Amino acid sequence: MRHILLALAICFSLSLCNLSEKLHGRRSSSSSSNSSSSGSDANVEHGQPTAEQTAALAGGQQAKWDRQGMSWTVPPKWTEQQNESKSFMWRSPGGADAANLIVSISPMDENFPAAASLDAAYEQAKSRAKNGEVDEVKWVEIDGLKGVQFREANPEHPDDSRRLQWQAFRKYTGQLQMINLMLATQGKDFDRHKNEMYGILYSTKVQH
Repeated sequence: MRHILLALAICFSLSLCNLSEKLHGRRSSSSSSNSSSSGSDANVEHGQPTAEQTAALAGGQQAKWDRQGMSWTVPPKWTEQQNESKSFMWRSPGGADAANLIVSISPMDENFPAAASLDAAYEQAKSRAKNGEVDEVKWVEIDGLKGVQFREANPEHPDDSRRLQWQAFRKYTGQLQMINLMLATQGKDFDRHKNEMYGILYSTKVQH
């Protein structure tokens, strides 16, 4: 459980870094927006699983976060690890080689520049890609909500964590929120879990 919590802490740190950069940046945007203003709709992919990713969830179960109006389809034998007001975790069977679904909600002030912050997350992920830290960056719409999806490159050390992440903003029960959704496992186990992790990501149902 310690490495899960560490991964979540890293996730929060990266997100806050993205947001802080843009808040002190050169642009501002309306806080009422819950999707990014960057690019055209043609640049936004619909989060659609492949046949292999769908098959990886066959016979699965629903992981429900009722208090946040979110749910996912996860493979059989995955188990809930945490279900709190702002954090949610499920985990595959196994020890250190397990895969993890980690979701966090960050409430924001109503005047927070959500679209600008999402732009910053995208630009930072692109910068990380140039440095070889990230090998996939794109705008992806999941259940009608546009966000930034990025995947970390294979780590130098096989036991280090490798993450697939999606960040978005929504208005929910009158509150602006940042959604930070991460699927992670050790680098050496990523390919083995890849189809189920993408399948879980694209199964996301989110009220907004």
